[in-house]
Amino acid sequence: MSQIHTLTMPKWGLSMTEGRVDVWLKEEGQAIAKGDEVLDVETDKISSSVEAPFSGVLRRQIARQDETLAVGALLGIVVDGEASEVEIDAVIEQFQATFVPGGSAEEDLGPKPQKVELDGRLIRYFERGEGGVPLVLVHGFGGDLNNWMFNHEALAAGRRVIALDLPGHGESTKQLERGDLDELSSAVLALLDHLDIPAAHLVGHSMGGAVSLNLARLAPQRVRTLTLIGSAGLGEGINGDYLEGFVEATNRNALKPQLVKLFSNPDLVNRQMLEDMLKYKRLEGVGAALRLLVSGLFKDGSQQLDLRGVVQDGQQPVLLIWGSDDAIIPVNHSTGLKAQVEVLPGQAHMVQMEAAEQVNPLILKFVQQH
Repeated sequence: MSQIHTLTMPKWGLSMTEGRVDVWLKEEGQAIAKGDEVLDVETDKISSSVEAPFSGVLRRQIARQDETLAVGALLGIVVDGEASEVEIDAVIEQFQATFVPGGSAEEDLGPKPQKVELDGRLIRYFERGEGGVPLVLVHGFGGDLNNWMFNHEALAAGRRVIALDLPGHGESTKQLERGDLDELSSAVLALLDHLDIPAAHLVGHSMGGAVSLNLARLAPQRVRTLTLIGSAGLGEGINGDYLEGFVEATNRNALKPQLVKLFSNPDLVNRQMLEDMLKYKRLEGVGAALRLLVSGLFKDGSQQLDLRGVVQDGQQPVLLIWGSDDAIIPVNHSTGLKAQVEVLPGQAHMVQMEAAEQVNPLILKFVQQH
């Protein structure tokens, strides 16, 4: 039995409303396997490839190069089996007649952020999926839950997945009391309590890795596994020039050279990313929070806490994912540890964004084994 599939503009992150078609990677008439990259799309945040959620033959390229389309809009037609041109035309006509950009059906596709007051502070989070042991995504220094825009949906297939803004970040409360790992880890624990999650798989990036390690130290029974991506807390070295430059930058020209250090492809640091980051940095309390974190966790350009013992104790299985070209935290911090280590060649610090198609399967396989 043949199936006519509609390939549509995905929604990456909470704020994405449209995307611009950069280039088609597959030609009409070409066979496609589920998971293949079909075309590149650029958003106001970042560029990435649209992966096929199904297998078949690409019969129509509807979207044209440089065309900007709303989330949910029709990009192409993939047919699994046989279908006539007339049948394909009918599917396209029906889709275009009923598609409403920004309509309620499209809105249902995207995660909806929530905010909750925990221990006197507001925490923003969002969750997708259901079932299984929940998985919690913890971002790094200066980041927010949008750092997981290319991971959240993929990881939420058959599992409850939660991402949050740590205190001092995103849309959570900006004020920090001490700016240490215990304060940040306690905020994650409070959210687990609020969501009635007795134990979770933790996935932490950069500083979020140290937060996850510290949470496992404080409450080992609450952590099923640890996935640490370019993680802090596993060695002394860190790019102090980046930290200082990021904290002190007040305009695009000062900020761009710092953000470029995070990515293997500098073109990803576009004007919108810079504007969004500057907007965050100008919020009341952000500067003080970032400085407090740097002075407490990364004083004098070195990491102040050694959490390697949490890994070596072996209470939780640990997966380490690192970009070989990480310019913020060196990949050699992953050596000599009782952990599964995956080093991705040519990748930089934001490996979960730039190489999501490699990172997501690694995480899924690891948590499914435990």
